[in-house]
Amino acid sequence: MAARVEAMVSVEKPGWVVRLLPSLTDVVILMPAVLLFLRMEGAKRLLSDGDTGWHIRTGEWILANGQVPRVDIFSYTKAGEPWYAWEWLWDVGAAWLHQQGGLAAVVFASLLVLSLTFAVLFRQVIRECPNVVVAFAVTFAAMAGSTLHWLARPHLLTLLFVVIFAWILEEARAGRRRRLWLLPPLTALWTNLHGGFFVGILLIVCYAAGEALAWLIDRDRRAAQAALLRSKPYLWTALGAIAATLVNPYGWRLHAHVWTFLSSSFHLRYISEYQSTDFQNNLAQWYEPLLLLGVAAVGWCLWRRRFAQAIILGGWLHLALYSVRNLPIYLILAAPLAAAMLEDFLSFAERAPLAAWIGNTVRSFRKVTGEFSSLDCQPRLNITGLAGLLAVGWLLFLPSAPAKFRAEYDPEKYPEAAIQWLRNANVIERIFTDDEWGDYLIYRLYPQVRVFVDGRFDLYGEKFTEKYVELVNAHYAWEKTLADYAVTAVLLRVKSPLATTLKESQRWRPVYDDGHAIIFQRRPQPARAEQDSAGPAGREVRDRAITRVNPGGFVATSEFRETRSESL
Repeated sequence: MAARVEAMVSVEKPGWVVRLLPSLTDVVILMPAVLLFLRMEGAKRLLSDGDTGWHIRTGEWILANGQVPRVDIFSYTKAGEPWYAWEWLWDVGAAWLHQQGGLAAVVFASLLVLSLTFAVLFRQVIRECPNVVVAFAVTFAAMAGSTLHWLARPHLLTLLFVVIFAWILEEARAGRRRRLWLLPPLTALWTNLHGGFFVGILLIVCYAAGEALAWLIDRDRRAAQAALLRSKPYLWTALGAIAATLVNPYGWRLHAHVWTFLSSSFHLRYISEYQSTDFQNNLAQWYEPLLLLGVAAVGWCLWRRRFAQAIILGGWLHLALYSVRNLPIYLILAAPLAAAMLEDFLSFAERAPLAAWIGNTVRSFRKVTGEFSSLDCQPRLNITGLAGLLAVGWLLFLPSAPAKFRAEYDPEKYPEAAIQWLRNANVIERIFTDDEWGDYLIYRLYPQVRVFVDGRFDLYGEKFTEKYVELVNAHYAWEKTLADYAVTAVLLRVKSPLATTLKESQRWRPVYDDGHAIIFQRRPQPARAEQDSAGPAGREVRDRAITRVNPGGFVATSEFRETRSESL
C-alpha cells in the first residue's frame, strides 16, 4: 500500500512540474513581441498608421459628451456633414487607455490582442494537427505573414473574433453545438468595435451552406436528411447574428453606410490596404506558401467532405488575392486546414509504396515530433508567456524606455518638429496636409485645429477624394482647390509634388523647413505687391523669411534665423 502511495506521489509531482514548464504555446504567446521588437520597428510599428490618433480623439469626444458623434467633428471641409463613427467602442477603449497610460497603454493592449489571437489559433491548429511541430510552423507562417497589417487599430479585434468564431463553428461541426448561442451576442459586440463584423455572419452562413451542399449531393437520403437538419442551427444562429448587428448607435443606417463604402471601387484605387496583394513584398516568403497550400487544401477539404471549410477557404483565398486587407483573415482561416492536410500527407507518405528513404525519413520525423508533441500537449499554466508579456509591458511604461519600446509616432515619418513649430508660432489656421499627416494633426492639435482631410475616406467620399488626390499631386487645378476651401497654410513632405510647385508660386511663401516637413503660408496680396515693387532686393528679403532647421532641432520663430550645429 505504501509503495502504491509513493508511486502516485511520484506521478503527481512531475505533473505539476510539467505544468510550470514553458511550452510552444508560451513561444506563440511571446512571438508577436519578438517579431515586433527584434525584427521590426518595435512600438513605432504599431503606430505607423496615423488613424490611431483620430480614433483616440473620437473616443475622448464620446467620453466627454456621453454620446457618439453623428456629424464630422475633425475637418473644416466636411464640418457638420453626417459621419458614422462605426468603431466607437474601440475608440472609447483606446481613449480610456490613453488617459491612463498614454500611447504605451494603447500599444500594450494591441500586443495583448495579437498574442491572444495567435495563442488561440495555435490551439485550434493543434486540434486539427496533433503534430505540434507542424502546427507551430504553420501558425508562425500565418503570424509572420499577417504582420503587414499589425497596427494599433480596431481591425486587430476582427482577427481575434475570426479565431473565436472559427473555433465555435468547428466545435458545432463536430457535434458540440451548445456554444452557438454565443455568436449573436459576440456579433453585437463586434459590430460596435469594427466594421468587419459581417465576416462572422459569412462564416456562419458558410457552415450552413456546407451542410446544404452535403444534402444536395449525398446519395444516401438518410445521410442527406441528417445534413439538412444540421444546417438549421447555423441558419438560426446566422439570423440571430444579423439581428444582433442592429444593436449599435446608428441602427440599420450603419449597414447601409458600410455597404456603400465597400461596394464602391474608388477605395481600391486610392487606399493601399484595399489594393491587391503584393508578391514582391519581403513578407511574401511567409504568406505565399500558405496561399499555395490553401489551393491544395480546398481540394483536400472537398475530398474529405468538409464542404464548409472548402467554401470558406476558396472564398477567402480569392478575397486575399483581391485585396491585401483580407490577407491576415485568410491566413488565420487557412492555417488549421493547411496543417491538417500536411499531417494527412505525412501519414500517407509513411505508408505509400515509395522509395525506402522517403518512408524512413517520414517515419523518423513523425517519431521525433510525436514524442515532443506528447510532452508539449500536456496542460500548462503558460506562466513563461504571461511573464514575458508583463516584462514587455514594464519596458513600454518606463520613463526612459529603450528606443524600440518608446510608444510614439516615428519622427522620421511624422512632422513632430513642424507641429511643435505650429504650436509655438500660434499658427492656428486652415491647414492643408495629406491624409496621413491629417490623422496626426488631429491627434496632436485637435480641437484647436481642424484638418482638410484625414484617413476617414468613408466620410469624404469619391468626388472629394479625387479632388484631394489631384491637389496633393499638384495637378492643374491645385490653386483653385486651395482657394475654394480658403486654405491659408500648407504642411507637406519636402519632396512632395505640391511642395515643389508651391516653392515656385508667388502666392505662397515657405515659413518653416526642417528637411523633412515644410510649411507654407498664403502671401497677403498687399504684401506681395509691395515686395514685387521693391524688385530683386525685396524678393530676397521675402525668400529669407523662413525658419530653417538644422538636424539638431527646430527654431521656433517666423523670422529668419540660421542655426548651425557643432560637431561634438
